[in-house]
Amino acid sequence: MNDEKKFSNFILLWVTQSLSRLGSSLTPFALILWAYDRTGSALSIALLTVSSYVPYILLSLPVGSLTDRMEKKRLMLLADTASALCTLLILFVWISGNLELWHLYLVNSITGTAQAFQQPASEVAITLVTPEDKYQKAGSLNALASSVINMASPVIATALYSSGGLSLVIIVDLSTFAVAFLSLLFFVRIPEMKREKLEENHIMMDLKEALRFLRENIGILQVILFLAAINFIASIYNAALPAMILSFERESTLAAVQSTAGIAMILGSTVATMMPVPKSRVKIIIISLFISMSTENFMLSFFRKPALWCIGAFLGWLCIPVMNTNLDALMRSQIPSSIQGRVYSARNMLQFFTIPLGYLAGGFLVDSVFEPFMVGKHNTVFNQLFGTGKGSGAAFLFAVIGVMGVLVCLLFSSFKAMRKLE
Repeated sequence: MNDEKKFSNFILLWVTQSLSRLGSSLTPFALILWAYDRTGSALSIALLTVSSYVPYILLSLPVGSLTDRMEKKRLMLLADTASALCTLLILFVWISGNLELWHLYLVNSITGTAQAFQQPASEVAITLVTPEDKYQKAGSLNALASSVINMASPVIATALYSSGGLSLVIIVDLSTFAVAFLSLLFFVRIPEMKREKLEENHIMMDLKEALRFLRENIGILQVILFLAAINFIASIYNAALPAMILSFERESTLAAVQSTAGIAMILGSTVATMMPVPKSRVKIIIISLFISMSTENFMLSFFRKPALWCIGAFLGWLCIPVMNTNLDALMRSQIPSSIQGRVYSARNMLQFFTIPLGYLAGGFLVDSVFEPFMVGKHNTVFNQLFGTGKGSGAAFLFAVIGVMGVLVCLLFSSFKAMRKLE
């Protein structure tokens, strides 16, 4: 397959999978609205994500070994089908009137397991259908898709949930899955590398090889640990955001803030697409995350006007596509494609294990530490800075994680192996 046909194949895969990702993002947002309306607890919302991420992280390393030795398309089709069946199960329980939070936790754990197979297979598939000189463009398009999804999904999910309830949201989700599934099954051609025979001891050997690669490439390992620290802070943010905004405003305000973040990411993706290859991708990654950490968190913390929250969201997410584009190109260029599946899985375990920890920490800190602390404050400097009543504790927490994010960026910017990676 020549480079032109190869990249056309990537475009088809990118369009259909992006559509499916948009549909799949609607249901989790609608479930957040349902869960918070039912419980009013930040921790109950956080556990929705935790139940999905835990099996994903636990399976990341062994699944990487399987990914390198199995057909990528088949893995993607099977994993996507499992996720769709779980979504269909939620629909049936919802229609019967018996939906409970524990149902969602159980189903999310199954979809997290499926995602552990789908994500590394998809990563390698993109590498296989993308010419090497198009890596940055592919990364920019992926960032653009993420930006559009982040912008559109809160608005679409809120509108569908308000007009037709959770069932309408899920029907749209399953429709986009069907389009992506049929396209991948019949039209997308993913070339396969020569696969080694899978033996029992290969899994342990592959795990050792992936970890050995990271030990021998300290710069890559430091980048992964940097992202792990940022993911921890970002997960606290994600756990606290619905609790704070829904305490002060309506669901439409939460959708507006998150959609503004999506608009910022679209603009950032456009910038990333037009940017020349930088001298140091690592420097761009650090600067982008520093800007993100030092803007939105503080504006959410110190202001009570939705318009200013939207400005903060815009500033906080504008540089994220630039960061993601350079991170994606950096990883693809530094890790040999023959071992990308297992190395990406090791990376996922190290980089993403902090996400459920962050969600748990965020939910616990909002419900049990910061909100109770602010309840007993009257006419103090804390009230002047963060407000009063429900939601003021979450606002206080945003100031804390803003400081944490800035310090993490400054710390990792001093790591020489990471800065000299290129």
